[in-house]
Amino acid sequence: MHKKIALLLVLLSLSIRLLGQTPAKGLEGVWQGTLDVGEKLRLVLTVSKSADGSFSGKVDSLDQGASIPIEVIAVNGDSVRLELKTVGGVFEGKLSADRSELTGTFSQGGGVLPLSFKRSEATAQEQAKPEQATKPATPQRPIDVPVDVTIPAPPIAFKGGAKTHLCYELHITNFGRSDCVLTRAEVMRGDSEKKTLAAYNGDELGSRVVRPGVTAATTEEKLKLGAGLRLVIHLWLTFDTAAEAPASIQHRLSFKVGDYPEELSVDCARATVAKGPVIISPPLRGGEWLAANGPSNTSGHRRAMIPIGGGAHIAQRLAIDFVQLRNDGRTFAGDQKDNKNYRCYGTDALAVADAVVVAVKDGIPENVPGANSRAVPITLETVGGNHVILDLGNGHFAFYAHLQPGSLRVKLGDKVRRGQVLGLVGNSGNSTEPHLHFHISDANSPLSSEGLPYAFPAFEVQGKGWGWKPGAANSPITKREMEMPLELEVIQFPPER
Repeated sequence: MHKKIALLLVLLSLSIRLLGQTPAKGLEGVWQGTLDVGEKLRLVLTVSKSADGSFSGKVDSLDQGASIPIEVIAVNGDSVRLELKTVGGVFEGKLSADRSELTGTFSQGGGVLPLSFKRSEATAQEQAKPEQATKPATPQRPIDVPVDVTIPAPPIAFKGGAKTHLCYELHITNFGRSDCVLTRAEVMRGDSEKKTLAAYNGDELGSRVVRPGVTAATTEEKLKLGAGLRLVIHLWLTFDTAAEAPASIQHRLSFKVGDYPEELSVDCARATVAKGPVIISPPLRGGEWLAANGPSNTSGHRRAMIPIGGGAHIAQRLAIDFVQLRNDGRTFAGDQKDNKNYRCYGTDALAVADAVVVAVKDGIPENVPGANSRAVPITLETVGGNHVILDLGNGHFAFYAHLQPGSLRVKLGDKVRRGQVLGLVGNSGNSTEPHLHFHISDANSPLSSEGLPYAFPAFEVQGKGWGWKPGAANSPITKREMEMPLELEVIQFPPER
């Protein structure tokens, strides 16, 4: 009898102690988490447990205004699996020892992202209230605009069209981790006055921008510079007189950087403006020479930035494709596919100065005239066709391209005199019809060099444009001295003395 009473007292005491303890929490309750999918989505997980021990629940996406039911809730010890079949999502995680955190991953459509929840006493409705929502922190101001800006070829002042010009580029590389959107570019004098010479934004700026390796169709795409990428601004400044051209320049570039709300600007890219292009004699005789693809800020030569030998160069920056117009305004008569029918075919290409021949190429067959007709595959070796390069001294090199095969009258190492015939105008290499491609650059290379301005002592401008005819109305002849022809001007060189 006493043993039964003692056992009853022990059970009663144990029962009282258990009733006095707080039951351990399980998965049931309200949990708060954040899923980073490029933007941060606040989530509230709510789980209920019925009397029979089964679970039910939902996930509220506060930022999307969505409530997603959980069809399967499986708990095995500390392991938890939630299946959200309506969105094809699965969460798998583990409960912490104190049941205050649930850490795991969320998978959906083949992607897997980390996701953790912490137990919360607030309901989804309470957490979704604007006054209780977490306010995003104001982005920190960058130390500076994270760009590297260079001028690969400092500008040289030259004359054309009776005005003075500067032609050069800015290379801008984003060294940051966030997008940098170029909003404005200013060119200023490099002196203490810092007077603005030109300013561009919007479409006007976009028209001057090229994205290397990126096809950017809109202004917005052109001006948005992603992390680690580069854009190039092609600048061309024009002044009425040489005295107005600056002795030095610098630039102010403005950007929208990442999420920082304010526009940031940086003063950068200072350079001295060199004076005086190389003075040369004409590479051709006579007149009606059209400066096709000639100097302008939009010509094909101007934008031909080509990476050669580990560097990006614009050897053709101020190049001209000389074609000769006939009285009817065309470059040929008769069969358009016969090179001999073009007026300039077989014309003498002349040395523009006393010089040394430092490169020759011969033996490349000629093309049949046409946009896509090439006699040989176009490579670094064949792009200029049969050609000659002259060393003019002082870092100036003259390039003559697309000559007739077998017509070259000089060889490597020859010393030539001004006006000496080098070869005959033809249609070899990367050429659509007979013409002379001519440019001056700073190295003995057709493409791995930087194009330089030059000037002829004298020439006459007869007219302008494809189809121009001698004697055309409103085409007065104008004389030019110490200038270079500009794009599509039709010119005549003075007789040889």
